[in-house]
Amino acid sequence: MSAGRRRRHVLGELDHGTRSANLRAAWRLADEAGLLVEEETRDSWASSKGTQASMRSNRGRDTKPELRLRSLLHREGRRFRVNARPVATLRRTADVVFSKDKVAVFVDGCFWHGCTTHRNIPATNRDFWAPKIEGNKNRDRETDKLLVEHGWFVVRVWEHTPIDDAAELVRQGLDEAKAHRAPRVLRADVR
Repeated sequence: MSAGRRRRHVLGELDHGTRSANLRAAWRLADEAGLLVEEETRDSWASSKGTQASMRSNRGRDTKPELRLRSLLHREGRRFRVNARPVATLRRTADVVFSKDKVAVFVDGCFWHGCTTHRNIPATNRDFWAPKIEGNKNRDRETDKLLVEHGWFVVRVWEHTPIDDAAELVRQGLDEAKAHRAPRVLRADVR
């Protein structure tokens, strides 16, 4: 570093089909160029350094599907909170929260939440991933139940749900909340 700035190293351009393929290739290039610092991976459950790097780069918020949905809702003039707890006393965070109307929106990733259409439990470390994903699904159901008990409408859409369908489901939840209907869970498709 010089003057508090990091030096940038351009190793080449990547244009693989997916973000994870680009990340794997970028890490490989950085490793070949000798830019990586060896890390202790003994305590990690990751099956390789590449897997560990890929998992470290996964986003917990502001994913592309979330950003597209929020952008569309914002263009419609709707205002909301992002990545917030619908109920302060519950340790559960929704992706989009309409506090006044008591509508919580979750954009679930296919891998992490066990989408039946796109689910793909990795062959490596299956004993870890199968219970992990099942635990996520159980926590999702528990979250839905707790929020409905607290008077919230819950909207759940998959990352692969077409953006217009997702927005329509959010509108339906907001309309039902404004009509003072009984809180419930609205899903883009059945799990």
